[in-house]
Parts: sequence; structure tokens; C-alpha cells
Amino acid sequence: MHKVFISGSMKIHNLDPAILSRLDNIIASKYQIIVGDADGVDSSIQSYLYAHAVQDVVVYCTGRRPRNNIGRWKVESITTEEKPGTRAYFTAKDLKMAEDCDYGLMIWDAKSTGTLSNALELLKCNKLALVYVNKERKFVKLKNVQDIFELLTFMSERAKEQADSKIRLTSQVESLRHKQESMF
Repeated sequence: MHKVFISGSMKIHNLDPAILSRLDNIIASKYQIIVGDADGVDSSIQSYLYAHAVQDVVVYCTGRRPRNNIGRWKVESITTEEKPGTRAYFTAKDLKMAEDCDYGLMIWDAKSTGTLSNALELLKCNKLALVYVNKERKFVKLKNVQDIFELLTFMSERAKEQADSKIRLTSQVESLRHKQESMF
């Protein structure tokens, strides 16, 4: 059974019709959906799945219980030694979701470093990601490091600087580029 990791920006609360159409396809295909427990896209996805009586959902959280589990689905609790409430603490669940899925669907505001980090993590795991750039209403397929450069064109310079500071964006992209070049 295919597993789809769905995540996105915490600042996005309304799902675009293009995303709802993709969700309908995922539901019709009977794929398992793995989703986080955050507000924003995670809780919006959960609400949509609950409204459509989707059962094959797993909610990932860091710590003992999820912040959101609208459908009372199965929970995958991730344990970490990181300090609760920190970026590293919540990233632990994202890393596990990227590991456990077959591919990802990201809904991105062109700023969120968490969503961008998830897309990069999927590439590191040699998995495909489809990123919906919300403000542009455009899907970008991420199959290799070259696709990251297209995705980065949607970011402002300020957002890129913040991503460099928070997730070492430039370093991660260079590492991915080196890894892919060494494969050939």
C-alpha cells in the first residue's frame, strides 16, 4: 500500500481547490495518508479527511499525544531527546514521516522553512515530492536537486535568508547536488 506524507505551512488554513482535487485522487486510490498534528495545513487536511470519512490515516506527533487528531485516527508518537517546543523537537516527527512514506504532497506558502525542509528531506530519501506553491497556485514536482532551484524562485530574498539561517538551505542544496552528481 502506498503511503503519502502530506504537510504544509502553518499559516495556510484554507485549502485551494487544486489541493482538494489531489486529496480526492489520493482518497480514491486508497492510499494511506500520514499527516502531522500542527495547526494550519495539517489540521485543515485532517478536517477534510474527517469530513470525507477517511479511515486510513496516521497522525504523527512528537511526544505523547498529538496537538490535533480530528478523526481520532491511529497515532505514531515519536520520541526525541530534543527540548520540547523547539524546531528540532518537532522536526523529529517530520524526519520519521519522510522515512515512512512513499512520496509527499507539500502545501507551501513560499516562506515556511518547515515545509521546505520536509521537501528537501524527501529528496534526501530519494522520494518524490509534489509541492503546491499556494500563492502562485502552481505545482512543482521535486525529483532531483535541479527541481529545488525552480522551487526557490518563488521565495523572496528575505525568505531565502531566513531559510539559510534556520535550516542551512544553501548547505543542504549543495549537499544534495553533490550526492546526486556522485551517483553518475
